[in-house]
Amino acid sequence: MIAGGGLVGLTAAASLKSIGHDVVVLEQAPQIRAVGAGIGLWANALREFEHLGIGSEIRGAGVEQNTWFFNPAGDPVRAPGYTDSDHRFLLVPRAELNDLLADTIGRDRIRLGAQVTGYTETDADVLVHLADGETLRADLLIGADGVHSRVRGQLVPGSDAVRHPGHYAWRAIVPTGDQDPAATVLTVGHRRTRGGYARIAHGRTMWMVNQFDAGPLTGSRRERALERARNLAEAGWNDELLALIAETPEESILENQVTLVPELPRWTSARVALIGDAAHGLSPHIASGGTLGIEDVGVLRGSLTAEADLEKALAIYERARAARFDAVREHSAAVEHACDAAEFAQRYAAFSHWMLTTAPVT
Repeated sequence: MIAGGGLVGLTAAASLKSIGHDVVVLEQAPQIRAVGAGIGLWANALREFEHLGIGSEIRGAGVEQNTWFFNPAGDPVRAPGYTDSDHRFLLVPRAELNDLLADTIGRDRIRLGAQVTGYTETDADVLVHLADGETLRADLLIGADGVHSRVRGQLVPGSDAVRHPGHYAWRAIVPTGDQDPAATVLTVGHRRTRGGYARIAHGRTMWMVNQFDAGPLTGSRRERALERARNLAEAGWNDELLALIAETPEESILENQVTLVPELPRWTSARVALIGDAAHGLSPHIASGGTLGIEDVGVLRGSLTAEADLEKALAIYERARAARFDAVREHSAAVEHACDAAEFAQRYAAFSHWMLTTAPVT
């Protein structure tokens, strides 16, 4: 049983089904939905989709990015010593990606409107409790139910997600206008503001703005996003970003205070495992939370394949992932506190290079 029908939960279901497991996804929403606008998938995530046989379809749904960083005046910046491979990822609309994964699993293996409220472990199985009073029986419960995970809340009491004080993000997908179709612009601006835009699919562009220490929010969502985006624009630079935001309908703009999952003392028990944001919800400023969650899936699949004893297999998975995230958190903090575009470019390239070159092979 997999609690949560988001990107990582659906990927886990498809991956475990591919090696012979009987899987059921429990999604509390009435339909498979996509929280957020687009998702960046690095090479280490795409390898898992190649394993599932849907790599080409996913590549066809997105647009490859070769990111350049800019300062507020529009000067391009890249850290010396790194190559294009350290800056390339695939940007994919979340809705199309989740639909493709749901079709790969089989819609009959996804139960909608099924909210997991808790579980009971026994020596023989795990009983999964739903909000409507139904109890389901499984060998393994995977908590892929996001930063506000109910599975995590029972496995690790007191692990509620916490707000990242003053850190907000705005984004939307809009029809592509006159922007350079090859452009991927990410500007590191004033007042701890970052943002930009990129082509996400044919005829569509995604823009995004985030700010640390954002201060009081006033006005509409569009006004709040524009206020921060002006920190990214000097002397005519980034007029395209400002125009994209100004032309976005208010109801299309997503605005969130960033929420984080605290470092956990455990990710597993004998018959329960956490993956994705439920285990390690990160700030979006390193643009790799989804990719690292998909890495979780590959490592979990590999552990279950290599070790027949379930509890031992889950322990192997936990040790590997917890150790990796010790380093991820260090990189994330370094990128967050970069003081300008040059320092950001250096720290971000150091992170992406490390992530790609140390990614697990499963």
